[in-house]
Amino acid sequence: MALNKEVFKTRSLTAVVFVIVMLLGLFWNFWSFVVLFTVIHFGAWYEFVKLMKKINGEKYLPYCLLGLFYITMPVLMMIDMGISVRKESFAAELGNGYSLSPEYSCFLPCSIIFSIWINDTMAYVVGSLIGKTPFSKISPKKTWEGTAGGAILCVFVIGLLGTFIPVAKSIAPVHWFVIAAICAICGTAGDLLESKIKRMADVKDSGSFMPGHGGFLDRFDSLLVATPFVWLYVWLFV
Repeated sequence: MALNKEVFKTRSLTAVVFVIVMLLGLFWNFWSFVVLFTVIHFGAWYEFVKLMKKINGEKYLPYCLLGLFYITMPVLMMIDMGISVRKESFAAELGNGYSLSPEYSCFLPCSIIFSIWINDTMAYVVGSLIGKTPFSKISPKKTWEGTAGGAILCVFVIGLLGTFIPVAKSIAPVHWFVIAAICAICGTAGDLLESKIKRMADVKDSGSFMPGHGGFLDRFDSLLVATPFVWLYVWLFV
């Protein structure tokens, strides 16, 4: 298939803007973090209600209550991890030159988001190179080779970063490997869940806020499912 330069340009520009906005929201300060996830929350809710209407136009309201568990709870857990987990240790190690808010640490939220980005990217690359075995009928483009490769590389990269970055040593290195593994497994499940919902609604994308990339749920489906499991692991074992 010939490369469509206009489509490629649109997708690339949108992706760059998306990454910049995400990084600003995560690294600037506590309030940018809250604003970022507030926008994600309501954007995802808007698309979720539209999908529920398409699936069952007459009785969609009861199904919308599932959004409290699918969208609202993960967003609240993400914010909680940003402001509560070992904040004293993180703030002390970051120092005055980096800690823009004494009650906010971006490291756990970033570990989840970066794990998902690495897992998705590497799964696509490995799947494109050696993928042959279909992973699921829900998402025909996924392969077992790509899924396994993405997960392994995700755990390897995040685990090493958690081991060697001084700030991350406030949490034992083994936990970063486990968090990455949780994100890889649950993130893949989240992607399949959203694909199933879109199939039921008979739509290709959940929305169009990112030209060439889809909607809020398309971008954050993995995050929404992975976050509760990471949150549970952190509060039980970290």
